[in-house]
Amino acid sequence: MNLLEIKDLKVSVQDKTILDGFNLEIKPGEVHVIMGPNGSGKSTLSNVICGKSGYVIEKGSLNYEDQNLLDLSIDERAAQGIFLAFQHPIEIPGVNSSNFIKQSINIIRKKRNEKILDSLDFLDLIKEKQKSLQIKDSLLKRDVNVGFSGGEKKRFDIMHMLMMDPKLIILDEIDSGLDIDALKIVAEVVNKFKDKNKAFLIITHYQRLLDYIKPDFIHIMQKGKIIDSGDISFATLLEKEGYSAFRK
Repeated sequence: MNLLEIKDLKVSVQDKTILDGFNLEIKPGEVHVIMGPNGSGKSTLSNVICGKSGYVIEKGSLNYEDQNLLDLSIDERAAQGIFLAFQHPIEIPGVNSSNFIKQSINIIRKKRNEKILDSLDFLDLIKEKQKSLQIKDSLLKRDVNVGFSGGEKKRFDIMHMLMMDPKLIILDEIDSGLDIDALKIVAEVVNKFKDKNKAFLIITHYQRLLDYIKPDFIHIMQKGKIIDSGDISFATLLEKEGYSAFRK
């Protein structure tokens, strides 16, 4: 059974078509990578899956675990296990990083009718995730992403992901702004998080991420749709010839 199934999706913004006949199927346990030139619709795709407002769905279907995602609000999608790590994480002045994660987890747990984490349970859990990502206590005492370096923002996003324990993880250019050491740390954590019940949709421009995270499928996206799909060899071809190798 597919975890995510998108069929003939057409999406516009301010009367401009961004996705045009987009199709994709993702099964549990799979890692899919989407690559494509700027303006091909990659970030629009991630935002539409997560339920961000401002997009007009003109036609097509978007199903997750046999549910129509278009019937679910953005918070309901999060409660169902969909997580997006942003390309450009925003700063939230006045909101403590640790409290932000605790509140988001407990809101989701409440929607799932699960036990709310008390302070001690939360502390034990976050300490474990901090260690794997080499995040210092001082960072969690600061406001969300305020004064964070690019690498700190991405690692904070990944730690948020680990704490939420989602089923469908969308990483929108998670490698952007990371030096090689931070990239290795993030990739190692992602690889450890993979299992047969979870799936990844990774959006990237660069082959370097694929040196550490091995995908099952690479999809080439242009003009709002996938024009070709293949294995890791696609990344090598892109490195040599660019997107012109896939233009039809």
